[in-house]
Amino acid sequence: MRCLVTGAGGLLGTELVEFLRRQNEDVVGWDLPGHDVTDVEKTINGIHQVGPDVVFHLAARTDVDGCEDDVAGATSVNFQGTWAVALGVEELSRKLVYVSTDYVFDGRSGRPYRENDTANPLSVYGRTKLLGENAIRRSCKQHFIVRSSWLYGKHGRNFVDTIRKKSREVPRLEVVSDQVGSPTYARDLCRPLWDLARSKYFGTYHVTNSGQSSWCELASEVVRLTGAQCEVVPIDTATAARRAPRPAYSVLENRNFKHRFGKVLRPWQEALKSYICGNDKVQSQNDK
Repeated sequence: MRCLVTGAGGLLGTELVEFLRRQNEDVVGWDLPGHDVTDVEKTINGIHQVGPDVVFHLAARTDVDGCEDDVAGATSVNFQGTWAVALGVEELSRKLVYVSTDYVFDGRSGRPYRENDTANPLSVYGRTKLLGENAIRRSCKQHFIVRSSWLYGKHGRNFVDTIRKKSREVPRLEVVSDQVGSPTYARDLCRPLWDLARSKYFGTYHVTNSGQSSWCELASEVVRLTGAQCEVVPIDTATAARRAPRPAYSVLENRNFKHRFGKVLRPWQEALKSYICGNDKVQSQNDK
């Protein structure tokens, strides 16, 4: 299978390219500065030149607070770039896998969000990612929209690594305790993306590590696993005073993926331990 991965140098993209190559897939990776998906004509022509069987579209503006200060830039990448990719894939009648986010929801649900629940994003980031989803639904028949959440991994800036670093430097960390989601290890997301790409079960999916956690609980577990002598102190969202509003509860029920494939990802605590304690090689051996 010939695969094109946009955002191939990012946190998830790097893991996915490595994973696909371990499966002996033919992989082409795009990333800045060589490939800017917001250049619509170049993107469509480039997809034709690569001739992929499937495109994994991961390129995005993911700085949630930064998107609030650059609405045009976020819209250009997360909407226009996604629309361009969708047009190119549809012209070839190929498959498109698009990674979206839990931030398309407003966080007011009393239960984990299902794929058909109404989206109502609070932030520019969430709104532009939802625009990307809708562009794909309108423009590309053979698509998979995969919402995940709270991604971390060794190939990009993320909350887990930030806490790991800061907990070695300071005796006390204040972390938000009233936002709850599902921390997800980027490496664990790769196989589900591959499983979907090889299927014809088109549609929208939620795929995260199992279970739920607040940011404070996640930080406390990072500190425990690393053995850092740092106190983690819970604070509320208002005290944190972040630029972009976040959903208070954005846990995603992996309902459709479990129904189609009969499996769910391992608990977030187990995945985090694998990452923190350096068991990645063991996990890699289980890829095939």
